[in-house]
Amino acid sequence: MKRTVLVVDDEKDIVDLIAYNLEKEGFGVIKVYDGESALEMVKTRKPHLIVLDLMLPGTRGLEVCKFIRKNPETETLPIIMLTAKGDQVDKIVGLEMGADDYITKPFSVRELVARVRAVLRRSELRLGPGKAETFRFGGLHIDYGTYEVTVDGNRVDMGPTELKLLRFLTQHPGRVYTRDQLLDYVWGDETFVEPRTVDVHISRLRAAIEKNKDKPQYILTVRGIGYKFADLK
Repeated sequence: MKRTVLVVDDEKDIVDLIAYNLEKEGFGVIKVYDGESALEMVKTRKPHLIVLDLMLPGTRGLEVCKFIRKNPETETLPIIMLTAKGDQVDKIVGLEMGADDYITKPFSVRELVARVRAVLRRSELRLGPGKAETFRFGGLHIDYGTYEVTVDGNRVDMGPTELKLLRFLTQHPGRVYTRDQLLDYVWGDETFVEPRTVDVHISRLRAAIEKNKDKPQYILTVRGIGYKFADLK
């Protein structure tokens, strides 16, 4: 089945450029230029993914993202947001509202197409039947049932927080999470936990599983945003 991407940007040239390259790669494309039309297309055309500019006339991109995530019928719709270069605050807010990925303008069309494929792949894995009981990537192997972690066949011991953090990140590979999001998802209702606590546990986790914690291959830093597990390829 051809997967359909909804492209939303008020600059027609950008929409046409993205649409042309996605169509060349076999995707169906819906083109709209404002937030209200985007929400209407999400409801009536049910795209598989949305490429969403944040700086839209009328209903802004962040509002569109927020509405999609609050609606049970669309809450799992993958969203890649387009942001102006250097707008770190918008990136963080967008990710915390539930965007799956972001790309900055000006952007490489080839990179955007690759991001679309990666986000769709992650989404399909996430929505697949049942949750995997094990995880394997490179030399890392995790048994979620027993919480046994091995690297290159050697068992690795780590604390309960590092185990929970590793489980969460490996169950959402490639997706960037801010420190506040990780506190919500991994620490939950524990109180008086500072966002920088995440950095401490990330460092401990890297020390346990990375060959070189200063050049990690599993737990990656996204500068100015947060952390992610490496993209599965």
